[in-house]
Amino acid sequence: MKGIIRAAGPAAKAAVKTVQVGEESAGQRLDNFLLRELKGVPKTHVYRIIRSGEVRVNKGRAAADTRVEAGDVVRVPPVRLPERVAEGEAKPAPAREFPVLFEDDHLIAIDKPAGVAVHGGSGVSFGVIEQLRQSRPTAKFLELVHRLDRETSGVLLIAKRRSALTKLQDQFRGRETGKTYLALAVGAWPANKKVIDLPLHKYLVAGGEEAAGERRVRVVGKDDPDGMRSITLVKVARRLGAFTLLEVTIKTGRTHQIRVHLASQGHPIAGDDKYGDFELNKALQRQGLKRMFLHAWRLQFAHPATGEALAFEAPLPPDLSQFADRHAQPTAAPV
Repeated sequence: MKGIIRAAGPAAKAAVKTVQVGEESAGQRLDNFLLRELKGVPKTHVYRIIRSGEVRVNKGRAAADTRVEAGDVVRVPPVRLPERVAEGEAKPAPAREFPVLFEDDHLIAIDKPAGVAVHGGSGVSFGVIEQLRQSRPTAKFLELVHRLDRETSGVLLIAKRRSALTKLQDQFRGRETGKTYLALAVGAWPANKKVIDLPLHKYLVAGGEEAAGERRVRVVGKDDPDGMRSITLVKVARRLGAFTLLEVTIKTGRTHQIRVHLASQGHPIAGDDKYGDFELNKALQRQGLKRMFLHAWRLQFAHPATGEALAFEAPLPPDLSQFADRHAQPTAAPV
């Protein structure tokens, strides 16, 4: 197959370079900044050099979700494009629109389906944002405001202007938004258990285990220097036989916060394949629950241009609502 030849050999030897962040990129995630800076470099490689610490921001290590600011200096290690890229090999993401809850000139609120990553990377070729950009080729600016896990459905915000992105992300960082999820917890959640205030620590699973290299989170002591304070508010919505449907509001946006906090209380989320009851999950799959029962139900924030208070809700998708309804019936068979 005829291909595009990339320069290789000594003449194309890459070197470390430093890039200063401009005003137009202020507030952008580091991974997105690099993906635009290193056009043609595979996303998996971009995430690898971030995780390894080869990318530095102002001489310090940084994570993929670090927000860069105007004037920041980003160290970019040597990277080499494949010597030969076959025509059509790097296929663009398929164009796809998603159910729109709200849209104006500044932002889009969509109802993200489960099973779709919000962006490409770490083994995922594309996600919501890449598909949305393909479906709207004339859009000058589309960026994710925040993230949802791949298997989590619900309200997701996309900014249509740089100014909107910056103001919305400031609200998320300042804990000025209201983020409430619906989660199905295993067992009878105590109605008086309304606040979980436990620090969380991110780590990678050690080698030798099946999940070696995967990112995980655990509860640590309040005096642990690596612990990040994490606060979750819990309200019982419905009792569903051997389960409890909870309204869970997070005051801090830590990785896997809801999943780990609920599991730490002995009530993991039904279907959670990382922190849940694995034997129970197998039984639930036979009953129709094919994924984790976690849904980003309601999001409240101030409009980035007008300041108007906005609140959007995404109803439970059919797979979760049908499972809940079956367990709400007195005749529901025990697991």
